[in-house]
Amino acid sequence: MGQKKDLTGSEKSKIVRYLAEGCSSLKIAKLLKRDHRTIKRFIQNSQQGRKKRVEKPRRKITAHELRKVKCAAAKMPLATSLAIFQSCNITGVPKSTRCAILRDMAKVRKAERRPPLNKTHKLKRQDWAKKYLKTDFSKVLWTDEMRVSLDGPDGWARGWIGKGQRAPVPLRRQQGGGGVLVWAGIIKDELVGPFRVEDGVKLNSQSYCQFLEDTFFKQWYRKKSASFKKNMIFMQDNAPSHASKYSTVWLARKGIKEEKLMTWPPCSPDLNPIENLWSIIKCEIYKEGKQYTSLNSVWEAVVAAARNVDGEQIKTLTESMDGRLLSVLAKKGGYIGR
Repeated sequence: MGQKKDLTGSEKSKIVRYLAEGCSSLKIAKLLKRDHRTIKRFIQNSQQGRKKRVEKPRRKITAHELRKVKCAAAKMPLATSLAIFQSCNITGVPKSTRCAILRDMAKVRKAERRPPLNKTHKLKRQDWAKKYLKTDFSKVLWTDEMRVSLDGPDGWARGWIGKGQRAPVPLRRQQGGGGVLVWAGIIKDELVGPFRVEDGVKLNSQSYCQFLEDTFFKQWYRKKSASFKKNMIFMQDNAPSHASKYSTVWLARKGIKEEKLMTWPPCSPDLNPIENLWSIIKCEIYKEGKQYTSLNSVWEAVVAAARNVDGEQIKTLTESMDGRLLSVLAKKGGYIGR
């Protein structure tokens, strides 16, 4: 008998909803006509998080290839392990092996910046997860802003540096510099935007609402059908310009109110899938330590990188929400892995 296919995104969403309704795993298996063990395995994996990989034998690298890698690491400071090995025409080497080889000749640092969570934050994150367990996340528009600078992401530019080498000194400016503020949204498998905030504009409640009117509403939302608008849920974080009374009333006049405006827990960037999209774009525009000389050039790089993000990547992010909710409940409101 042939092996059955893995659970689809739709089936996973149904499992989460059935669990929220109090159904047992056996009953869910009967409703979905799937093997009971498959359902139990999905529930266990969602609660426990990603399993640790089993160590596999490393691919053998010749002495000649090692010399090429060391030379490439010296010539390409702050590059990723994949970029270093590709420049040497060495393929078929898994990331774990690449990193293990580079650790003998280079080093890398990674800074993690997350706002601290107190007891109140954790309780609110759990309440949020319980509230939205039955939500159809394919109808949620996840939005956020991102600032991109000319000189790379502030504080986390990193890559492999050969031992004994010094990190390259980034381009320093006597004046100017700055960056571009970008707004975008994702829903199901679609990218909304990105849209550029006018240079020099500080987003307060009034300017934020005017920005949404000129970009999101006029260029995207007004083209959608009445049924789409009726079912869409708008998500934004708790930035002052978003959560103010002025913005809330303004959005309500646009029909985005009550259940159509998602409440958001404090200190929760890890729960917003668009944060992962920003990471994809930033990795692309700043690869190999790239810097820019003008705001227009960095904006053009953002647009080009966004166009290269296909619908399947976006769908993977939006479909991850069921698992994120289960994880935040399993961790009692603590941070989840992204």
